[in-house]
Amino acid sequence: MHLTPGGAPDWCPDPRVLKVTVGGHCVHRQPKTKVSKGSRRSLVLLDLLCLCVVSIPFLICELGLVSPVHRGFFCDDVSIQFPATRDETVSDTMLISMGILITGVTIVLGECHRVSRQRRSDSCPRKGYLSSIYHQVLPFLFGSALGQSLTNAAKLSAGRLRPNFLSVCKPEGLNCTIGYVEDYRCTGNSSAVTEARKSFYSGHASFAMYSMLYLSFYLQVRFTWRGARLLRPLVQFVLILVALYTGFTRISDYRHHPSDVAVGFLQGALVAYWVAFYISDMFRTKTLQSVSIPSRPDSPETFTNC
Repeated sequence: MHLTPGGAPDWCPDPRVLKVTVGGHCVHRQPKTKVSKGSRRSLVLLDLLCLCVVSIPFLICELGLVSPVHRGFFCDDVSIQFPATRDETVSDTMLISMGILITGVTIVLGECHRVSRQRRSDSCPRKGYLSSIYHQVLPFLFGSALGQSLTNAAKLSAGRLRPNFLSVCKPEGLNCTIGYVEDYRCTGNSSAVTEARKSFYSGHASFAMYSMLYLSFYLQVRFTWRGARLLRPLVQFVLILVALYTGFTRISDYRHHPSDVAVGFLQGALVAYWVAFYISDMFRTKTLQSVSIPSRPDSPETFTNC
């Protein structure tokens, strides 16, 4: 082995970087670029700005700044003649508590446990408590805002009538002889009538599926206890069952058509998959860059100099 004046072998050009020589190929981890505190704050502000921007369509719909499309109906359409007296099985407050609190608290506790376990081990953690929580909670909130913005944009654009629309609208002066009725006046509560025009697609189904499926993905990565093989699948099954039950109650409560709930499930699942695999770093593997170097007969098969 040839040594340089500094004591490092001349076939390993940088002794500060982990290098492994196998068959003439040097595989090493690139040194991490340091980011100043000012740049870190700017990146956090940029993330928060993106979160606010993606929430705009959701806020526009919730604040009633834009009205849904005014659609007519057929007088003999039985799909919109269900009663409006049934209360919601899963209210908006219950949905938000179930989705945001359960998922958020689980992620916070999981990240705190992970960082604490790393600090007790010989390996040095790359992130602290706040950094780990930030990098997991923010993608979840971004996906929540994005999913609900997509849902509300579809509600306003489609203007599909809910199954209990006629009971909520209470139209007067109908002329059913013309078939499709577009010119009618609702005598019911105006805010309730506006909500009755937002059937497609189900926000409850999309958000419940998104939050529960995202939490299932998180548990798949972080729940590493090997004591019981079936415990994690059981918890994931219960989470998906809760999401399905939430969507099905929207049908039994006459708030949505079955197709509305099905599309809501699909949208929530797609957003959860996209955020978990492409925005969050839960499933992201550490990449190593391969650099070819000329092999030397006097170099050992494996050399480590950190």
